[in-house]
Formats: sequence, structure tokens, C-alpha cells
Amino acid sequence: MSFPARPGGGPSFPSSSVHPLAGRTILQIIPELEAGGAERTAVDVAEGLAHAGARALVATEGGRLVGELQAKGGVWVPFPAATKNPFSMLVNVRRLAKICYRERVALIHARSRAPAWVALGAARSLNLPFVTTYHGSYAGRSSVKVLYNSVMSRGDLVIANSHYTAELIRSLYPQATDRVRVIHRGTDFSVFTPGAVSPERVENLRRSWKVAPHERVVLLAARLTGWKGQKVLVEAAAKLRDAGVRDVAYILAGDPQGRDSYVKELDQLIDARKLNGVVRRVGHCTDMPAAFLTASVVTVPSTEPEAFGRSAVEAQAMGTPVVVSDLGAVPETVLAPPAVPPQERTGWRIPAGDADALAEAVGGALALGASARNALGMRARRHVEQHFSLERMVSSTLEVYSALLDGSFPRRTS
Repeated sequence: MSFPARPGGGPSFPSSSVHPLAGRTILQIIPELEAGGAERTAVDVAEGLAHAGARALVATEGGRLVGELQAKGGVWVPFPAATKNPFSMLVNVRRLAKICYRERVALIHARSRAPAWVALGAARSLNLPFVTTYHGSYAGRSSVKVLYNSVMSRGDLVIANSHYTAELIRSLYPQATDRVRVIHRGTDFSVFTPGAVSPERVENLRRSWKVAPHERVVLLAARLTGWKGQKVLVEAAAKLRDAGVRDVAYILAGDPQGRDSYVKELDQLIDARKLNGVVRRVGHCTDMPAAFLTASVVTVPSTEPEAFGRSAVEAQAMGTPVVVSDLGAVPETVLAPPAVPPQERTGWRIPAGDADALAEAVGGALALGASARNALGMRARRHVEQHFSLERMVSSTLEVYSALLDGSFPRRTS
């Protein structure tokens, strides 16, 4: 594919008071803008670009976050980015290249594998810098899958959302080692702070979840899929009930996303353990700050490695005790013995898939006195503010763009 000489990427601003990306056009590509860490990050970075004076395009099929993207200064470019059909992807390469040429795009940033192949083709045809972000581990079990996943390692600069993810990239694609940069997922601490959530928002959630005034909430907020650990929590709930722990509602907040067979298995397990009305599926929650503040304990009992662990960070920001599986990127987000002294604990880490350990940790968190719970919450808040702020994530991402565009970071030669 060939195109005529491309117009310049925007005017130059010599003044140090002007952001290096001002006047530039950056395009992010992602399948859809529904709920999820990758989608939320795309919107947050678009907002940061807009504040820097850049044009922030997001090529995507659409989704519930499109309105927020536009309200924050981003530009939605309707594009069939979710397709995995090889022929459609080939057609999309030329389609995306035309958009980039017409809009004078200076850099393309891909946040998912299928659109990354399209973006790579378009970027190479126009000689544009190409950035990728690993929002997941993308572990391949076959040579074909490893090859398919490899597109995420082919960026001129590859962003990993945790040190765990970065090490995984380096082990699978050692040729990308020097191009990997860790930028943790950022949280907006002006939104995820207890003082920003009114009592009415908490009461509305408790009412919609049918939580009685005397009941405490143990929350698992994740899409309904086996590896997120809903079944482990159900088993732990049964053990806690048998141990005499009462007046607790176990809330499973998340969409099934078409996994009807898993939902059926989950409901059957709840019924078999005689936990109907105790463990409740409540669907997608749109007010996560209120959800985490409503909870007495937040659980992330994943049975496979989390590439980051956004829920654990957001819950800690709200001062809510967290219990998480000790694998993947979790050690980067939750501090717990024996890695730190007990007085530095910000949550509990347990072996993955261990319902006994989950029940013990949740029971311990529920049993905290007011002073101990408050001290834990303050430590947790300080910890996540220091390492996982939205400002830090956005500024680091914009620095990556600037380094590629001004030549201070060399681009790939092959």
C-alpha cells in the first residue's frame, strides 16, 4: 500500500509553557468502549491529551463510554475495530490508514490484539510511530496463538500495565525487552474517595441490591467468568455461614457477557450450598465508588493471574479492606505479610482457589474493630495514592508519545 507524502503532524511550539503534544493528533484504537480497564484507560488518556492541547481520536465500534469520551474532549471515530475476520482486518488496514492520513495523525496507539494488527499495518504504511499496551497477560497455549499475540510486542514502545505483565512480555518476546515500559493503571482519586460519595448513593445501592439495614456486604465486582473466582467466594460464604458468621450479603456485581452456561453453574452452586438470598447476582454496577464504600470487604479471588487488579486499587482508595489472590500483579497493588510487617498491611493475600483461606481472610476483615479498620484504610489509601494515580498514568503515557515523536526514543528499524 502506498500513499502520497503525508502532511506534517502539527505546528511546532517552541515555548516551554506549551505541551510538546499540543497541536498533534494521536489516535487510539480499541474494539469497543464498554466497561473495562482498557476502555477506561483510553478515555482517561484522551482527556489528558485534550488538556495538553492535542487532538485525541479513538477509533472504536462504540459503547457506553463514548458519551464520556466526547464530554472529556476526545473524538469518537466510528470504526469496525472489534472484527477478527482476517479479510475484514486487511480491508481495515487501508481504511485506518486513510483516516490517519486525512486527520494528520502523528502516532497510533493500539490497546487490543485484533485492532493492533490493523494499526500496525496502517502505521507502517504511513511511517507513523506505533505504541501498544498490554492490558492483559495474553498467554498463548499454541504457536499460532503466540504469533497472534505477538503484535502487542511489536510497538515502537510497548506499555505494560504492571511489572508482572512486563516480565511476561520479556519472557515470551525477548526481542521487545528494551522497548517495554511499565505504566500502572491509574485511578482518579477525586472520584474514588469516601468524601465524594453521598450517603444517598450508598443507600440507593443497598436498596437496589436488597441489602437489609443490619447486613454487611462482601463484594466481588467482576464480569461473570470462571477465572474471576465467583465460585470460590460462594464456597467461602458457605464456610463462613457454617462457622456462625451471619448477617452478611455476598454481592456478585458484573455482567455475564453471554456466558449463560457459567451463570447456570453459579446459580446451581448457590442453590446447592443453600445460599439463595445470601449470595446475590446484581448485574453491572455503574457506581463503583459507592459500591466499594458500601462494602465491608472487597474480594478479588481470581484463579488465574490478574495483569493489574483495578478493583483492589479502587477499593483501597475508598478505605475498604480487600482480600485478593496472591498471584499475577496483585503483590504490586496490595501489601500483606509476609512481604511487609503486619503493621504495614493494606489487605490480605491468599492462595488462589483456596476457599478456606478466603473464608478465613474475609472473616478476619469483618471482625476488625473500628480503630483497626480505620488505620488499615488510611494505610491503603496512602499506598495507592503514591503508586497508582490517574495523573501519574496519563503523564507517563504522554511522555511515551512525546519521546517517540521528538526522536529521543529510537523507533524500531524492522
